[in-house]
Amino acid sequence: MSARRTRTRGAALLAAMLTVTLVATFAAAAMWQQWRSVEVEIAERSRVQSSWVLTGALDWARLILREDARSGGADHLAEPWAVPLQEARLSTFLAANEGVATVETAGNDTQDAFLSGQIIDLQSQLNVMNLVEAGKVSEPALRAFSKLFELLGLPTPELNRLVENLRFAGDTSADNRSGPMAPLLPQRVEQLTWLGLSPYTVSVLRPYVTLLPATTPVNLNTASPEVIAASVPGLGLADAQRLVAERDINHFRSTADAGRLLGAESPFNEGRHSVASRFFEVRGRLRLDQMVLEERSVLQRDGLDVKVLWRERGVVDPAALAAAAAAPPQR
Repeated sequence: MSARRTRTRGAALLAAMLTVTLVATFAAAAMWQQWRSVEVEIAERSRVQSSWVLTGALDWARLILREDARSGGADHLAEPWAVPLQEARLSTFLAANEGVATVETAGNDTQDAFLSGQIIDLQSQLNVMNLVEAGKVSEPALRAFSKLFELLGLPTPELNRLVENLRFAGDTSADNRSGPMAPLLPQRVEQLTWLGLSPYTVSVLRPYVTLLPATTPVNLNTASPEVIAASVPGLGLADAQRLVAERDINHFRSTADAGRLLGAESPFNEGRHSVASRFFEVRGRLRLDQMVLEERSVLQRDGLDVKVLWRERGVVDPAALAAAAAAPPQR
Protein backbone atom coordinates (compact mmCIF):
# COMPACT_ATOMS: atom_id res chain seq x y z
CA MET A 1 0.00 0.00 0.00
CA SER A 2 2.83 2.36 0.88
CA ALA A 3 4.71 1.53 -2.33
CA ARG A 4 1.57 2.19 -4.39
CA ARG A 5 1.09 5.56 -2.67
CA THR A 6 4.73 6.44 -3.38
CA ARG A 7 4.33 5.55 -7.05
CA THR A 8 1.16 7.64 -7.24
CA ARG A 9 2.90 10.62 -5.68
CA GLY A 10 5.83 10.18 -8.07
CA ALA A 11 3.52 10.11 -11.09
CA ALA A 12 1.69 13.19 -9.85
CA LEU A 13 4.98 14.99 -9.31
CA LEU A 14 6.18 14.00 -12.80
CA ALA A 15 2.89 15.17 -14.32
CA ALA A 16 3.19 18.46 -12.44
CA MET A 17 6.75 18.93 -13.68
CA LEU A 18 5.70 18.16 -17.26
CA THR A 19 2.82 20.61 -16.96
CA VAL A 20 5.13 23.33 -15.65
CA THR A 21 7.62 22.59 -18.45
CA LEU A 22 4.91 22.78 -21.10
CA VAL A 23 3.51 26.01 -19.66
CA ALA A 24 7.00 27.53 -19.49
CA THR A 25 7.71 26.44 -23.08
CA PHE A 26 4.44 27.90 -24.36
CA ALA A 27 5.06 31.10 -22.40
CA ALA A 28 8.61 31.40 -23.76
CA ALA A 29 7.36 30.77 -27.31
CA ALA A 30 4.64 33.39 -26.88
CA MET A 31 7.14 35.91 -25.50
CA TRP A 32 9.58 35.19 -28.33
CA GLN A 33 6.81 35.58 -30.89
CA GLN A 34 5.77 38.87 -29.30
CA TRP A 35 9.39 40.08 -29.24
CA ARG A 36 9.80 39.04 -32.85
CA SER A 37 6.65 40.92 -33.85
CA VAL A 38 7.89 44.04 -32.05
CA GLU A 39 11.28 43.79 -33.78
CA VAL A 40 9.64 43.36 -37.19
CA GLU A 41 7.36 46.34 -36.50
CA ILE A 42 10.34 48.49 -35.43
CA ALA A 43 12.32 47.47 -38.52
CA GLU A 44 9.37 48.20 -40.81
CA ARG A 45 8.77 51.56 -39.15
CA SER A 46 12.46 52.44 -39.55
CA ARG A 47 12.33 51.43 -43.21
CA VAL A 48 9.26 53.56 -43.89
CA GLN A 49 10.68 56.52 -41.96
CA SER A 50 13.99 56.25 -43.80
CA SER A 51 12.20 56.12 -47.14
CA TRP A 52 10.18 59.24 -46.28
CA VAL A 53 13.26 61.15 -45.11
CA LEU A 54 15.39 60.28 -48.15
CA THR A 55 12.51 60.98 -50.54
CA GLY A 56 12.00 64.34 -48.84
CA ALA A 57 15.72 65.09 -49.15
CA LEU A 58 15.58 64.27 -52.87
CA ASP A 59 12.56 66.55 -53.36
CA TRP A 60 14.43 69.27 -51.50
CA ALA A 61 17.40 68.87 -53.85
CA ARG A 62 15.09 69.06 -56.87
CA LEU A 63 13.59 72.27 -55.50
CA ILE A 64 17.05 73.79 -55.04
CA LEU A 65 18.01 72.95 -58.63
CA ARG A 66 14.69 74.31 -59.92
CA GLU A 67 15.20 77.60 -58.09
CA ASP A 68 18.76 77.76 -59.42
CA ALA A 69 17.42 77.38 -62.96
CA ARG A 70 14.88 80.11 -62.27
CA SER A 71 17.70 82.53 -61.40
CA GLY A 72 19.55 81.63 -64.62
CA GLY A 73 23.21 82.19 -65.38
CA ALA A 74 26.17 79.84 -65.10
CA ASP A 75 26.37 76.85 -62.77
CA HIS A 76 29.36 77.08 -60.44
CA LEU A 77 30.60 75.83 -57.08
CA ALA A 78 29.69 79.00 -55.15
CA GLU A 79 25.95 78.43 -55.65
CA PRO A 80 23.69 77.03 -52.90
CA TRP A 81 23.22 73.66 -54.65
CA ALA A 82 26.99 73.02 -54.49
CA VAL A 83 27.23 73.40 -50.69
CA PRO A 84 27.24 69.93 -49.05
CA LEU A 85 24.93 69.24 -46.14
CA GLN A 86 27.11 68.11 -43.26
CA GLU A 87 25.70 65.45 -40.96
CA ALA A 88 23.08 67.02 -38.73
CA ARG A 89 20.43 65.68 -36.38
CA LEU A 90 17.14 65.47 -38.23
CA SER A 91 15.27 66.97 -35.27
CA THR A 92 17.28 70.17 -35.83
CA PHE A 93 15.43 70.73 -39.11
CA LEU A 94 12.08 69.88 -37.49
CA ALA A 95 12.75 72.29 -34.63
CA ALA A 96 13.54 75.08 -37.07
CA ASN A 97 10.49 74.28 -39.19
CA GLU A 98 8.11 74.07 -36.23
CA GLY A 99 9.55 77.04 -34.37
CA VAL A 100 10.50 74.87 -31.39
CA ALA A 101 12.95 76.41 -29.00
CA THR A 102 14.97 73.26 -28.31
CA VAL A 103 15.84 70.21 -30.33
CA GLU A 104 14.75 67.86 -27.54
CA THR A 105 11.11 68.94 -27.90
CA ALA A 106 11.01 68.50 -31.68
CA GLY A 107 10.05 64.83 -31.53
CA ASN A 108 11.40 61.68 -29.93
CA ASP A 109 11.32 59.62 -33.15
CA THR A 110 14.09 61.73 -34.73
CA GLN A 111 16.46 62.03 -31.78
CA ASP A 112 18.84 59.41 -33.19
CA ALA A 113 18.39 60.23 -36.91
CA PHE A 114 21.17 62.09 -38.70
CA LEU A 115 21.02 63.32 -42.30
CA SER A 116 23.80 64.40 -44.67
CA GLY A 117 24.13 64.77 -48.42
CA GLN A 118 25.36 66.70 -51.42
CA ILE A 119 24.57 67.57 -55.04
CA ILE A 120 27.27 66.82 -57.61
CA ASP A 121 27.46 68.26 -61.10
CA LEU A 122 27.85 65.24 -63.37
CA GLN A 123 29.02 67.48 -66.21
CA SER A 124 32.14 68.14 -64.20
CA GLN A 125 33.25 64.72 -65.49
CA LEU A 126 33.93 63.18 -68.88
CA ASN A 127 30.90 61.34 -70.22
CA VAL A 128 31.76 57.80 -71.33
CA MET A 129 28.76 57.79 -73.66
CA ASN A 130 30.38 60.63 -75.65
CA LEU A 131 32.84 58.07 -77.03
CA VAL A 132 30.31 56.69 -79.51
CA GLU A 133 27.96 58.84 -81.56
CA ALA A 134 25.54 57.34 -84.08
CA GLY A 135 27.38 54.03 -83.96
CA LYS A 136 30.78 55.57 -84.71
CA VAL A 137 33.70 56.42 -82.44
CA SER A 138 33.92 60.15 -81.68
CA GLU A 139 37.52 61.24 -82.29
CA PRO A 140 37.38 64.33 -80.01
CA ALA A 141 36.01 62.24 -77.14
CA LEU A 142 38.56 59.48 -77.78
CA ARG A 143 41.40 62.03 -77.64
CA ALA A 144 40.03 63.37 -74.34
CA PHE A 145 39.85 59.91 -72.78
CA SER A 146 43.27 58.95 -74.13
CA LYS A 147 44.74 62.03 -72.46
CA LEU A 148 42.90 61.29 -69.21
CA PHE A 149 44.25 57.72 -69.20
CA GLU A 150 47.74 59.15 -69.75
CA LEU A 151 47.37 61.67 -66.92
CA LEU A 152 46.17 58.96 -64.54
CA GLY A 153 48.75 56.39 -65.63
CA LEU A 154 46.17 53.87 -66.86
CA PRO A 155 46.76 51.28 -69.61
CA THR A 156 45.70 52.38 -73.10
CA PRO A 157 44.70 48.84 -74.23
CA GLU A 158 41.88 48.96 -71.67
CA LEU A 159 40.58 52.18 -73.23
CA ASN A 160 40.61 50.56 -76.67
CA ARG A 161 38.68 47.61 -75.28
CA LEU A 162 36.20 49.97 -73.61
CA VAL A 163 35.54 51.86 -76.85
CA GLU A 164 35.08 48.73 -78.93
CA ASN A 165 32.74 47.08 -76.41
CA LEU A 166 30.77 50.30 -76.00
CA ARG A 167 30.26 50.56 -79.75
CA PHE A 168 29.34 46.88 -79.89
CA ALA A 169 26.86 47.16 -77.00
CA GLY A 170 25.18 50.21 -78.51
CA ASP A 171 24.73 48.68 -81.98
CA THR A 172 21.04 47.81 -82.21
CA SER A 173 20.87 47.65 -86.01
CA ALA A 174 19.34 44.67 -87.78
CA ASP A 175 22.68 43.97 -89.48
CA ASN A 176 24.34 43.25 -86.15
CA ARG A 177 23.95 39.46 -86.04
CA SER A 178 26.19 39.25 -82.97
CA GLY A 179 23.83 41.45 -80.96
CA PRO A 180 22.85 38.71 -78.47
CA MET A 181 26.54 38.33 -77.57
CA ALA A 182 27.08 42.05 -77.00
CA PRO A 183 27.72 43.26 -73.43
CA LEU A 184 25.03 45.16 -71.59
CA LEU A 185 25.20 48.93 -71.63
CA PRO A 186 26.16 50.08 -68.14
CA GLN A 187 24.31 52.82 -66.28
CA ARG A 188 26.83 53.40 -63.51
CA VAL A 189 30.59 53.87 -63.46
CA GLU A 190 31.00 50.76 -61.29
CA GLN A 191 29.53 48.71 -64.15
CA LEU A 192 32.26 49.70 -66.63
CA THR A 193 33.89 46.37 -65.84
CA TRP A 194 31.21 44.94 -68.16
CA LEU A 195 33.00 46.71 -71.04
CA GLY A 196 36.46 45.36 -70.27
CA LEU A 197 37.91 47.72 -67.67
CA SER A 198 39.65 46.23 -64.66
CA PRO A 199 38.29 47.01 -61.16
CA TYR A 200 41.47 49.00 -60.43
CA THR A 201 41.02 51.17 -63.53
CA VAL A 202 37.37 51.79 -62.66
CA SER A 203 38.30 52.84 -59.12
CA VAL A 204 40.89 55.33 -60.42
CA LEU A 205 38.52 56.71 -63.07
CA ARG A 206 35.58 57.03 -60.66
CA PRO A 207 36.08 60.74 -59.75
CA TYR A 208 36.63 61.80 -63.37
CA VAL A 209 34.04 60.00 -65.53
CA THR A 210 30.29 59.49 -65.64
CA LEU A 211 27.64 57.82 -67.81
CA LEU A 212 24.80 59.99 -69.04
CA PRO A 213 22.03 59.26 -71.56
CA ALA A 214 22.98 62.15 -73.88
CA THR A 215 26.14 63.73 -75.26
CA THR A 216 27.27 66.34 -72.74
CA PRO A 217 29.90 69.09 -72.63
CA VAL A 218 32.27 69.60 -69.70
CA ASN A 219 31.30 72.41 -67.32
CA LEU A 220 34.45 74.51 -66.88
CA ASN A 221 33.09 75.96 -63.63
CA THR A 222 32.92 72.61 -61.85
CA ALA A 223 35.39 70.25 -63.57
CA SER A 224 38.66 69.15 -61.98
CA PRO A 225 42.03 70.18 -63.49
CA GLU A 226 42.48 66.64 -64.82
CA VAL A 227 39.16 66.69 -66.68
CA ILE A 228 39.75 70.17 -68.11
CA ALA A 229 43.26 69.26 -69.28
CA ALA A 230 42.00 66.03 -70.83
CA SER A 231 39.16 67.76 -72.69
CA VAL A 232 41.42 70.35 -74.38
CA PRO A 233 44.11 69.20 -76.83
CA GLY A 234 47.47 70.77 -76.01
CA LEU A 235 46.41 72.13 -72.62
CA GLY A 236 48.77 71.16 -69.84
CA LEU A 237 47.76 70.19 -66.33
CA ALA A 238 49.48 73.28 -64.89
CA ASP A 239 47.37 75.59 -67.10
CA ALA A 240 44.25 73.69 -66.11
CA GLN A 241 45.14 74.11 -62.44
CA ARG A 242 45.60 77.85 -63.02
CA LEU A 243 42.14 78.02 -64.60
CA VAL A 244 40.62 76.26 -61.59
CA ALA A 245 42.38 78.65 -59.20
CA GLU A 246 41.05 81.66 -61.12
CA ARG A 247 37.49 80.33 -61.35
CA ASP A 248 37.42 79.75 -57.60
CA ILE A 249 37.83 83.52 -57.24
CA ASN A 250 35.49 84.53 -60.08
CA HIS A 251 33.44 81.90 -61.86
CA PHE A 252 33.30 81.84 -65.65
CA ARG A 253 30.20 83.40 -67.16
CA SER A 254 31.05 82.02 -70.60
CA THR A 255 33.66 79.79 -72.21
CA ALA A 256 35.19 82.96 -73.63
CA ASP A 257 35.95 84.11 -70.06
CA ALA A 258 37.98 80.94 -69.53
CA GLY A 259 39.71 81.29 -72.88
CA ARG A 260 40.87 84.85 -72.14
CA LEU A 261 42.77 83.63 -69.09
CA LEU A 262 45.07 81.61 -71.33
CA GLY A 263 46.14 84.74 -73.19
CA ALA A 264 45.60 83.26 -76.64
CA GLU A 265 42.81 82.16 -78.92
CA SER A 266 40.27 80.27 -76.85
CA PRO A 267 40.88 76.50 -77.05
CA PHE A 268 37.43 75.73 -75.74
CA ASN A 269 34.82 74.33 -78.08
CA GLU A 270 31.19 75.31 -77.48
CA GLY A 271 30.09 71.78 -78.30
CA ARG A 272 32.49 70.17 -75.83
CA HIS A 273 32.64 72.83 -73.11
CA SER A 274 30.09 74.95 -71.27
CA VAL A 275 29.51 76.89 -68.06
CA ALA A 276 26.07 75.40 -67.34
CA SER A 277 24.83 71.89 -66.58
CA ARG A 278 21.78 69.70 -67.04
CA PHE A 279 22.70 66.52 -65.17
CA PHE A 280 23.30 66.20 -61.44
CA GLU A 281 23.73 63.45 -58.88
CA VAL A 282 22.12 63.70 -55.45
CA ARG A 283 23.68 61.69 -52.63
CA GLY A 284 21.88 61.29 -49.33
CA ARG A 285 22.94 59.45 -46.19
CA LEU A 286 20.68 58.73 -43.24
CA ARG A 287 22.08 57.36 -39.98
CA LEU A 288 19.28 55.95 -37.86
CA ASP A 289 20.39 54.28 -34.61
CA GLN A 290 22.92 51.66 -35.77
CA MET A 291 21.73 51.60 -39.39
CA VAL A 292 23.29 53.71 -42.16
CA LEU A 293 21.27 54.06 -45.36
CA GLU A 294 22.60 55.69 -48.54
CA GLU A 295 20.75 56.80 -51.65
CA ARG A 296 22.06 57.98 -55.02
CA SER A 297 19.86 59.64 -57.61
CA VAL A 298 20.62 61.08 -61.05
CA LEU A 299 18.57 64.12 -62.07
CA GLN A 300 18.09 65.76 -65.44
CA ARG A 301 17.19 69.44 -65.50
CA ASP A 302 15.60 71.02 -68.55
CA GLY A 303 14.49 74.54 -67.77
CA LEU A 304 12.37 74.35 -64.62
CA ASP A 305 11.64 70.66 -65.11
CA VAL A 306 13.85 68.48 -62.87
CA LYS A 307 13.17 64.76 -63.26
CA VAL A 308 14.71 61.67 -61.71
CA LEU A 309 16.43 59.33 -64.17
CA TRP A 310 17.26 56.60 -61.67
CA ARG A 311 17.59 55.98 -57.94
CA GLU A 312 19.37 53.36 -55.90
CA ARG A 313 19.34 52.81 -52.15
CA GLY A 314 21.23 50.46 -49.89
CA VAL A 315 22.36 49.79 -46.35
CA VAL A 316 26.00 50.61 -45.64
CA ASP A 317 28.22 48.86 -43.12
CA PRO A 318 29.32 51.48 -40.54
CA ALA A 319 32.69 49.71 -40.22
CA ALA A 320 33.26 50.09 -43.97
CA LEU A 321 32.42 53.79 -43.72
CA ALA A 322 34.95 54.25 -40.93
CA ALA A 323 37.61 52.41 -42.92
CA ALA A 324 36.89 54.51 -46.03
CA ALA A 325 37.12 57.72 -44.00
CA ALA A 326 40.48 56.65 -42.55
CA ALA A 327 41.94 55.61 -45.92
CA PRO A 328 44.16 58.13 -47.78
CA PRO A 329 42.44 59.82 -50.75
CA GLN A 330 43.13 58.37 -54.18
CA ARG A 331 44.79 60.47 -56.78
